[in-house]
Amino acid sequence: MDIKVLGTGCANCTSTLALIEKVAAEKGVSVTVSKVDDICDIMSYRVMSLPGVVIDGKVVHAGGVPGREKVESWF
Repeated sequence: MDIKVLGTGCANCTSTLALIEKVAAEKGVSVTVSKVDDICDIMSYRVMSLPGVVIDGKVVHAGGVPGREKVESWF
């Protein structure tokens, strides 16, 4: 599972990345998590609110830190 966190480095982006890694580890799911901070790359996903989360090429979240339940539902 390839997960990208879209964001420019704000606290919400960092929190989102950490939450995804924590939940994936707790569930024993093998994921590759990367941070996308280049504004042109972010715009290519048509995300207007950050942070955004992309899983296997599909935008699944945009704007604010996702709730733990939402992150768990991705796995």
